[in-house]
Amino acid sequence: MNTGQPRRLRIGLPRRVFSQVLLMQLAIAGGVAVLATGLFLRPLSAQLDDEAMRRALAIAETTASPRIAGELLRTPPTVNGPVQAYAERIQKATGAEYIVICDRRGVRWSHPTPSEVGRPVSTSASAPLSGHEVMGIDTGTLGRSARGKVPLRDDHGRIVGAVSVGITYDSVRTQLLGMVPGLLAYAGGALAAGALAAYLISRRLQRQTHDLAFSDISALLAEREAMLHGIREGVVALDSENKIRLMNDEAQRLLNLGSEAIGLPLADALGEGRIADVLAGRVTGDDLLTVRGQRVLITNRMPTDDGGAVATLRDRTELERLGRELDSTRGLIDALRAQDHEHANRMHTLLGLLELEMHEEAADFVTEVVGVHRTTAERVTEKIHDPLLAALLVGKAAVAAERGVSLRLTPDTLLADRLVDPQGLVTIVGNLVDNALDAVSASPGAHVEVELHGEGHSAVLQVRDSGTGIPEGQRELVFTEGWSTKKPPAHGKRGLGLALVRRLAERQGGSARAGQSAAGGAEFTVVLPEALAEPGLASADSAR
Repeated sequence: MNTGQPRRLRIGLPRRVFSQVLLMQLAIAGGVAVLATGLFLRPLSAQLDDEAMRRALAIAETTASPRIAGELLRTPPTVNGPVQAYAERIQKATGAEYIVICDRRGVRWSHPTPSEVGRPVSTSASAPLSGHEVMGIDTGTLGRSARGKVPLRDDHGRIVGAVSVGITYDSVRTQLLGMVPGLLAYAGGALAAGALAAYLISRRLQRQTHDLAFSDISALLAEREAMLHGIREGVVALDSENKIRLMNDEAQRLLNLGSEAIGLPLADALGEGRIADVLAGRVTGDDLLTVRGQRVLITNRMPTDDGGAVATLRDRTELERLGRELDSTRGLIDALRAQDHEHANRMHTLLGLLELEMHEEAADFVTEVVGVHRTTAERVTEKIHDPLLAALLVGKAAVAAERGVSLRLTPDTLLADRLVDPQGLVTIVGNLVDNALDAVSASPGAHVEVELHGEGHSAVLQVRDSGTGIPEGQRELVFTEGWSTKKPPAHGKRGLGLALVRRLAERQGGSARAGQSAAGGAEFTVVLPEALAEPGLASADSAR
């Protein structure tokens, strides 16, 4: 709708970074050129004035010879006199505006205007008549000029008059103005070069900022901060030297780092290890498994154009735990299915014995079946006094039996109920036994031995199997996150169990190593220096 009012023309700065920077650089370059020109012209004008005054003084000193002093004393001040003729000759030779020679009374003996000869001078001659040389810019009958005045001495050195030489000020100004076009040409060339450099720099800035406005960049920065600190994935940005330049809150939580780690190299912030290698790009791939403390992380790394990289971290600790529980549940289901099949066979056998009225044989059969399971549990609890660990081994023995593997404790096994961290040791034993069962399954005469005993405050665990063993060159690689010889399950990746075992052991100041058993299979030894508490303290904890 037209209101009848004229539209106002709004003039403001352009929005694009490229245009604003170019405009500011051109303004700066133009201002510097104008300032430099002014600073050059100001001393140049004074310099030209000084040169003109010195030139006038030099002409006056040349004119003031004893010969002209003698002519001044011998002849009257006339237009055709020798003094006037001498002055005119020097004036033409030097290009001076005028040469005036006067006696001690100030009467002119020479002047460019003949009618002025014999008249008094228009400016004071007292200084040169007193023996002083004078130069300056004065205004006389011929206008403004650069003048030089000197005393006129005879052969005996007596002052008989004065010589005044003037160079028109218009010639000095003309000389100055004649220099201005060249100076402006140089300033214009410098300004053009500066404008070209400003344009090239602005074009590069335009490419780097993707031709965005300052407001767009500010909005993007605010959105980036909100996104980085709002997402539930860890984000780590690295520069070309693998120094941390950005971490969001989730990355700090997952890596157990604080904001002080920003600016540090990866090796200083994280230490040596797989996670530092993955973030630095020394280990490549998608969805790489890493372990930080007790956390299982999935890491991806994307290089950036400036030589750095952005890495994302996802916490898979819970998912991995659920996956391992799913594996255990599936194994238990398979074991229960096998037990159900075996139980049905035993019930059929028992039913047959009863139908044949072989009651004593039936009783013996039931006693034997029940005794096997009771014996296994009793053997475990006699040697392992911690209830969690004993329950784990009894369950693993049942699973092993259904898989055709003999799981047994060595005669040297004996562990008191004094564990400081029972759950940690349960995790270690469970992982090692599961790996051993997987290694020997479906092989004839398969067996797994577990030896667990205390040495002072230390707990020593050894798990041996009758499998094919681990080649000597790979006995350290098995503790690397993601390393596995088994096919990954449907819910995720393998290669975390042994890495967690070593991390748990090292967290308690212990160690985990792989070797070869006497049967030729694998042997894993874990030493936990502070795993057992004092007997009295353990009893008090149990009472609570």
